[in-house]
Amino acid sequence: MGSKKPLKHQSNSLLTKLLPWTFSILLPLLLIHLCFHPIPFLRSPSSKLHSNNDNAINNDSASPPSRRSFPTSQLHTKNHVINNDSTSPSHSQDVNSSNAPTACDYSNGEWKRDKLGPLYNGATCGTIKDGQNCMSHGRPDKDYLYWRWKPRQCKLPRFEPRTFLQYLSNKHLAFVGDSVARNQLESLLCMIATVSSPKLVRSYGEDNKFRKWHFPSHNVTVSIFWSPFLVKGIEKSDEIDITRNYNKLYLDLVDEKWAGEIDHLDMIVLSVGHWFLHRAVYYYNGTLLGCHYRSDQNCTEIGFYDVYGKAYQTAVNSIIDRKRSSSCNATDVFVTTFSPAHFEGEWDKFGACPKTKPYNAGEKKLEGMDAEMRNIGIKEVKAAREKSKRFGSLRFEYVDVSALSFLRADGHPGPYLYPFPFANGIKDRVQNDCVHWCLPGPIDTWNEILLEIMKRRETEV
Repeated sequence: MGSKKPLKHQSNSLLTKLLPWTFSILLPLLLIHLCFHPIPFLRSPSSKLHSNNDNAINNDSASPPSRRSFPTSQLHTKNHVINNDSTSPSHSQDVNSSNAPTACDYSNGEWKRDKLGPLYNGATCGTIKDGQNCMSHGRPDKDYLYWRWKPRQCKLPRFEPRTFLQYLSNKHLAFVGDSVARNQLESLLCMIATVSSPKLVRSYGEDNKFRKWHFPSHNVTVSIFWSPFLVKGIEKSDEIDITRNYNKLYLDLVDEKWAGEIDHLDMIVLSVGHWFLHRAVYYYNGTLLGCHYRSDQNCTEIGFYDVYGKAYQTAVNSIIDRKRSSSCNATDVFVTTFSPAHFEGEWDKFGACPKTKPYNAGEKKLEGMDAEMRNIGIKEVKAAREKSKRFGSLRFEYVDVSALSFLRADGHPGPYLYPFPFANGIKDRVQNDCVHWCLPGPIDTWNEILLEIMKRRETEV
C-alpha cells in the first residue's frame, strides 16, 4: 500500500493553491472601496494646518439625511407651503445619531459689536464689484462694519485666510449661481487677498459672468459660473424678441455651462434664489408645465416654490451622476441658503433700505417666503445626502445664512451702488440695491461659517 502524505503537507499544498485566487478577488474589491471611501489622510490636511482657533469648533458629525421626494414627471400646480421638516432657523440643527455630538447651529445667534472690524476695505481689495463698494461710493456711516455674528452654541472665529488656502491646496473651488453667489465669491477673494494675491486667469461673458482666479502660493483655483437657475434657462434679456419680459426654464435639464465642468471641480458652492421670483414659463420633459406671474399666457399659474426645489434637485442629481460615473475624486458640495432682501417700499424710492444697525435678537423673525426658500434648500441637501451616502467621496452640506442675514437690513448698498448719489442734494427718487451686500459687510460672515464647516467635515472623515 502506498503511504499517505502527512496532513500538514496537504494543508500547505492547499494553501499554496488558494492564495493567488484570494488576492485576485480581494485586490479589486480593495481598490473599489478606496475609490468611494478614501483613507482620511488622502482628504484631510495635516493637523499642523489648523490654527489655534480650531479648538473652538465642535467635533460634530454629519447628520443623517431626510428624504425629499419630488415627482419626476410633474410638479405641484400651486404655490403651497412646504412641509417644515427642516425646523425653524432658530432650531435648525439636524437630528444626529445617539452616539454623535450635536452639530453647531450657526443660524442661532445674535449680532454683537466688534471693535476690530473687517479684514479688508474698499481701497485694499481690487476685486470688489463696483456696485458693492459702499465705502468708496461715499456711504457716510461706518457702523455697519463693526458687528460680528455670535452663535449661541459655539464660537465662530474670524476668517483665517491661510487656513482656507491650506484646506484648498491644489484644488478647484467653484461658485455657481446668481449675483448673490458672485457677491459671496468676491467677499472670499477679498479676505484671501490679505495674505495671497489672486491672479485672474480667465474672464468671458457679459459683465464677466464667468471668471477664474489662481492663487499660486497654494495652487488654488477659484471660479464663478453664472447660472441663476442652475438648470437650463433662457433669460428674458437673451431673447431676440425684446417684448418678452419673462424667463424660460427647462427644469429637467441642468445648465451645462457649469455642469460640463463638474469633473474638474473639487468643491462647489451653489447659491440661487432671487431669479425664481421673476416672471417665468416652465417646461419639463419638453412639455409646458406652467407659469409664474404670467396672466397673459395660456398656462397654469404654479408659483415658484416647487420649481425652486426641482431646480436644486436636477442640479444635485447631475453632480451625483457625473461624479459617480466619471471619477473617484473627493468633492464637497455646499448650498448657501436663501438671502433675504430688505426693501421698505419701492426700489427707486429714497430710503428703500435706510437702517444703519442690525435688528436686535428677537426683534424680527424669518418667516413667509424667506423661510420657505431657506427650507427648500436645506431639504434638497438632505435628499442629496441620502442619494449619495454610498459614495464617501461625495458630500453635501448647507451654509445656513438666511436668519442671520435677515437681521442685517443695514448691510446693503442702498443708494450707494452708485458713487456719491447725493452729491447734488437729496433726491426723492434714487435707485437702491437692497438685495446685495456691501463689501466688506455682513456677507463676510458667510465665508467664516463656510470655513468652519469645512474644518468640521474634515475631522469626520
